[in-house]
Amino acid sequence: MTVLVVGASGATGSQLVEQLLIQKHKVKVIVRSPEKLPEAWKTNSNLQIISASVLELSDSEMREIVSDCNAVASCLGHNMSWKGIYGQPRRLVTNATRRLCNAITSNNFDSPTKFVLMNTTGNRNRDLNESISFAQKCVIGLLRLVLPPHVDNEKAADYLRTQIGQNNIAIEWVTVRPDGLINEENVSDYEIHQSPTRSAIFNAGKVSRINVGHFMASLINDSNLWAKWKGQMPVIYSVTFPK
Repeated sequence: MTVLVVGASGATGSQLVEQLLIQKHKVKVIVRSPEKLPEAWKTNSNLQIISASVLELSDSEMREIVSDCNAVASCLGHNMSWKGIYGQPRRLVTNATRRLCNAITSNNFDSPTKFVLMNTTGNRNRDLNESISFAQKCVIGLLRLVLPPHVDNEKAADYLRTQIGQNNIAIEWVTVRPDGLINEENVSDYEIHQSPTRSAIFNAGKVSRINVGHFMASLINDSNLWAKWKGQMPVIYSVTFPK
């Protein structure tokens, strides 16, 4: 299987790439600064490094890149700096998701392409009308006003929910919602839930980036796991932390 990963140079995206390589997939990555990637990636015959900004590629270049891909995964996010939060592009994740989906659709593949989007538990799955407390609603409303990346995450997930939908013949999708991300060296036990089991604002859980990468790679690799979660927004927690 060939998988395209965008956001591969990030802390979680790099873990996803490693997991895909462990599973012996062929992986393509689009990165702006390939010199920052691990040296082992640069000599791995199963890894193709494309030096570019995902939003600056032409439509034809994007179509060519995804033309042999069975799956696409996005771990894009905004740098936690003033420029990263308030500078352009403010709709990095949403625009990349839209462009990638358009490229997949325009290729007219015989079977659906899997699309996995990394998101956040701070974003509700509105298909399920997930309930949250009034206090959390107030905080989320404030985040929408002061943190453009939060709105970007919401709009990217909503694009998959409402524009791609549940019955698209070209694309099947899963939006993965990790809670508080931490760094760990090894994959550990983790739980997957349809909706958050705790408040993302007032009682956040933890999940390691390597566990998120493992789950995203498993979704792509395991047809039964994919069938269970496609068209949904599963939440992931590491089980080594108290609920």
